[in-house]
Amino acid sequence: MDEIMLVLTNLPDRDSAQRIAHSLIENHAAACVNILAECTSVYRWQEKIENASEVPLLIKTTRAAYPRVEELIRSQHPYELPEIIAVSVVAGLPAYLQWVVQEVSSINVVSKE
Repeated sequence: MDEIMLVLTNLPDRDSAQRIAHSLIENHAAACVNILAECTSVYRWQEKIENASEVPLLIKTTRAAYPRVEELIRSQHPYELPEIIAVSVVAGLPAYLQWVVQEVSSINVVSKE
């Protein structure tokens, strides 16, 4: 089975989070995207400490599909340097993990004619 990945990113608002989540699913780059509640991020950017409200995404995908995930996030993300972190899933319910692989590798895209 292909290696399962959990990808994390943060967006500045719910609308952009929804847009990216839908794009990832529509393009079979991810099997599921959780849009979490808004949080506060504290970080240093260009020598200044920032506080920002952000909407986190948890993206379930595979190692093989990760390049598509990164490309879709980067092309639609409003930040100059978006957070994109991928971690390997070392264990999980086998049936769920198999579902992730099937959804991401699915090429059964319905034509919109």
